[in-house]
Amino acid sequence: MNRVTELLNIKYPILEGGMAWVGTAKLAAAVSEAGGLGTIGAGSMTPDILRESIKTIKTLTKNTFAVNIILVNPYADQLVKIVKEENVPVVIFGAGNPGKYIPQLKEKNIKVLAVVSSENLAKRLEKAGVDAIIGEGMECGGHIGDVSTMVLIPKLVDVLNIPVIAAGGIADLRGMRAVLALGAEGIQMGTRFVATHECEAHENYKKLILKAGIRDAIVTGASIGHPARVLKTKFAKKIKQLEVASPEEAEEMLVGSLRKAFMDGDLENGSFMAGQSAGLINEIKSVKEIVKEFGEELKKYFER
Repeated sequence: MNRVTELLNIKYPILEGGMAWVGTAKLAAAVSEAGGLGTIGAGSMTPDILRESIKTIKTLTKNTFAVNIILVNPYADQLVKIVKEENVPVVIFGAGNPGKYIPQLKEKNIKVLAVVSSENLAKRLEKAGVDAIIGEGMECGGHIGDVSTMVLIPKLVDVLNIPVIAAGGIADLRGMRAVLALGAEGIQMGTRFVATHECEAHENYKKLILKAGIRDAIVTGASIGHPARVLKTKFAKKIKQLEVASPEEAEEMLVGSLRKAFMDGDLENGSFMAGQSAGLINEIKSVKEIVKEFGEELKKYFER
């Protein structure tokens, strides 16, 4: 269809965001089976858990999949070693500069993508050999930058020669058409894939997304150096208060809060990461439905 599908050997240029905890092998396999690029979110994984997840997804799909590695993960070096040993087709890096890993991954014919929120890092990574860039605007869920998708994507398209994939705020065909008009050659969605039947997140997580308005995904942790967009809950409001009153206590409360949201649906102690696009989502769909809906529109766009 275009440079992204050719590069990644997928049917549609649709990527699942590499969501920690949420990005399980089951969800990733469903996205890959539907024709997109499913992504195992290794953000909070230990090496053993990642290896197990990779072995699991290989039993669920023969299609291309990816592993997302967050560079602040203390096991990053070991996780890179595992993706090489397991011959993972695609690795997506976030939260930093993965330059030191690129040559060794390329030696194994592994495609390397990186999530960025600025044009300067994107240009450095293109020189370092990254195959494509995912430009993630601040509308996204989870850890955020400070530039909107509307501004970030055209800038990246202007300064890069490699494909640009747009992320942040995309949950329906209108958002996709907008980023295509800005020059993106594919899309990445996270929150939209949380609200699916195949996602293994607790039902409370999905219900919060369905109830959310466009102002209900707020930023916590900004004043303590860890800005993340999450759904508005009593817990999120308390974190925002403690950031000022007691930063140390806020840090302590955040430890394990994503797991509590994903596994337990804990509204009192869980951090439910989601983007502003939650306010555009009003029903749970199957992954297949979503990928087909977006994919057919993409096909028309790039083959016209």
